[in-house]
Amino acid sequence: MRIHEFQAKDLLRHHGVPVPASRIASQFEETVAAASEVGYPVVVKAQIHAGGRGKGGGVKLAPDRAALEQAAGQILGMQLVTPQTGPHGQRVRQVLVEAATAVAAELYLAVLLDRGRGQLTVVASAAGGMDIEEVAARSPERICREWIDPGVGLLGFQGNRLAAALGLRGAPARAAATIVRQLLQLAQAADAALVEINPLVVTATGELMALDAKINLDDNALFRHPELAALRDPAEEDPLEVEATAHHLNYIRLSGQIACMVNGAGLAMATMDIIKLAGGSPANFLDIGGGASAETVEQGFRILLRDPEVKAILINIFGGIVRCDRVAEGVIEARRHIDVQVPVVIRLAGTNADLAARHLAESGFRFRVAASLHEAAQTAVAAVAEGGTK
Repeated sequence: MRIHEFQAKDLLRHHGVPVPASRIASQFEETVAAASEVGYPVVVKAQIHAGGRGKGGGVKLAPDRAALEQAAGQILGMQLVTPQTGPHGQRVRQVLVEAATAVAAELYLAVLLDRGRGQLTVVASAAGGMDIEEVAARSPERICREWIDPGVGLLGFQGNRLAAALGLRGAPARAAATIVRQLLQLAQAADAALVEINPLVVTATGELMALDAKINLDDNALFRHPELAALRDPAEEDPLEVEATAHHLNYIRLSGQIACMVNGAGLAMATMDIIKLAGGSPANFLDIGGGASAETVEQGFRILLRDPEVKAILINIFGGIVRCDRVAEGVIEARRHIDVQVPVVIRLAGTNADLAARHLAESGFRFRVAASLHEAAQTAVAAVAEGGTK
């Protein structure tokens, strides 16, 4: 789960990391009051779940009230387009009004979960303020990585290497080591997959400060952190993904035309791969789970059909824990309640597959039943090529 910059900075502040004074505002009048509290000059920063906000006009310096009113008027309510939002952009509903900081140097510092090693990793670079992926691709030698043993934590020599990678010595180097420890504590306490400061700046007075922050939380651990789960902003998420979550479905919207309904994440990935192999493009990842009921299947069906780009639906179920006949019943019920204007391709194998096939054949609806996954993918791709008609 992603959270906003202002929420991430609240967590950083709670763990002792220096951040600029700031106030959040969702109304024009609130931005004026916030700037008066913080003190000019200020920076007005759009709060959306995407990077590259400055490039899209979502971050503006305001040295006085007149500039603040102009910046707030331009940013609040705008449809901000960045490389991470896509061409549709994201509506700005709130801004962070933050005290401007005199910057001497911009650095990069992050703690992330290395799932391959099962350890937290500290990543540091003197090339702050830039896209770290671009730095890694063009100048990998400018990035330092230190894997942290959970039993011993950050060791002295690791802190020294990280400080050297940041180009720091003396008091700033010691301050950086302290911030690394604070980030590690935050990542562990919050079950965070990523805690990133970009840039971590050296101020004109030689102090370190987190000028921007990003934190991604592990959804699977939110049951342990109700206070963090409450930070979720559904307005920043795809409406279909929000609806799917409410029905306990694992759904991720993609950009293709063939909707997928599958039980099991591995089978879902394989299904999307085979659709691509057959020349098509998947419209989503949808895992209905191992114990899905007919009601769950129907809800999944409704979510798939709400994507206007969908031109065909491929249902691929392996009946293990979930019975194929139960899935078939859900599909039939969905078809009775929903006006389906696209072809539905079904491949069922496993427990009660024969019974499921009988249910589908006797339903009175036109389903395209495939014997294998490869055949199902080819049939779905052909259906899209035909214009997506039933």
